[in-house]
Amino acid sequence: MREDKYLTVTDLNYYITQKFKNDPYLHKVFLQGELSNFRFRRNSHQYFSLKDEKSKINVVMFRTYFDKVKFKPEEGMKVYLTGYVSVYGAQGSYQFYAESMEPAGLGALYERLRQLQEKLSKEGLFAAEHKKKLPHFPDRIAVVTSASGAVIHDIMVTANRRFPHAEIDLFPAQVQGDSAAQSLIDAMKQILAQADLYDVMIIGRGGGSLEDLWPFNEEIVVRQVYDMPMPVISSVGHETDTTLCDLVADVRAATPTAAAEYATPNLADELANIHQLQSRLLANIQNIIRGKREVLNRINNSVIMREPARLYDQQIQTLDLLNKRLNNSMQQQLFTDRQNYQLLTQKLLASSPKQQIVSFKQQREFLAKQIVSSMKNLLTSKRTTLRQKMQQLDDYSPLKTLDRGYSYTTVADGKAVSSVEQVKVNDSITVHFKDGAIEAKIAEIKEETYGNKEE
Repeated sequence: MREDKYLTVTDLNYYITQKFKNDPYLHKVFLQGELSNFRFRRNSHQYFSLKDEKSKINVVMFRTYFDKVKFKPEEGMKVYLTGYVSVYGAQGSYQFYAESMEPAGLGALYERLRQLQEKLSKEGLFAAEHKKKLPHFPDRIAVVTSASGAVIHDIMVTANRRFPHAEIDLFPAQVQGDSAAQSLIDAMKQILAQADLYDVMIIGRGGGSLEDLWPFNEEIVVRQVYDMPMPVISSVGHETDTTLCDLVADVRAATPTAAAEYATPNLADELANIHQLQSRLLANIQNIIRGKREVLNRINNSVIMREPARLYDQQIQTLDLLNKRLNNSMQQQLFTDRQNYQLLTQKLLASSPKQQIVSFKQQREFLAKQIVSSMKNLLTSKRTTLRQKMQQLDDYSPLKTLDRGYSYTTVADGKAVSSVEQVKVNDSITVHFKDGAIEAKIAEIKEETYGNKEE
């Protein structure tokens, strides 16, 4: 029997593997089905099956791909897988190598979540500068969650263990279902109505699928969390679940227990810190007292304390020096003031009104004499001028001419007649003599030129 016609198992598996690799339809396969035999392996590759009503296939999803999955796969969940088909040669079995996984039927929901997250992020609701700081010692804590779930129990147990002083007030709300969003809003508005009473608010629920956690992704719920005046701690789902409430909250806790730990200090640690601070304070006070006592001892042992008079030696010498300076300054100032006084006195005497009055009187007498003399001279001059004018007037007076036998003639208006041309025949004239006048009428006019007679 020929042995060369028989293949080894390895050769056969290799041949089949090459067939799978060379088949273009198996390089990129989109597969849907239900998760089966799924057991989550932390920090490892995932091995499970995908099945439908009639068959199933083994699936391998390496860790590098599984870390990119944005939800928590669970047994029986319908999913979409993308990958390729190949053969595992060691066992001679073919299997599906998954490269991505999405929950079936949730694609639109994930897209809606992505768009809303992008919108709110652009508005700044998730910005770090809007995050409020948690108080260190809260008096009252408001909790928004289901009244029947384990969340409130974990929070109260943890808070009472860590910081019994804090009062926990539950504001029950539905955390799943169509009416959960409005129920959460109503609970937060109740807290808002008495916001001054609460230092911190915790909102949360247990884990679940995307549909279960969806109320915490509703826009109205996210905006109400953002508008709360007190710091908000979000504890929605488990560590792998992230909702928009987690992003908008001031602090995100992975579990309700972690939320209570964020909200309250550890009383034992605080007491230990207080004792430590007390010890440090006491040690510091003792060091200060020790240092002050050393300073006091140095002062008590100093020369000044043993001979206090030395304390004033320099001051007394300084005082004497200042007194001398003061006396010298006063003497100098007095001398300067005395000189100024004498100078001002001389100026005052030189400007005395008595001297001015005497001078004015002398001037007045001199001017009065000048006025009298001037008036006398003026009168003498005027008299002489008057005599001359009277003599001239007398010399030119017509009366003297009349005394010598002359007369002068005037017409009716009083004008003197000096020419025959001023009168005509029958005019009335007045002839004046030295002792009177006569009235006459012109009967005839005779003209004479240079001694010649003419009619």
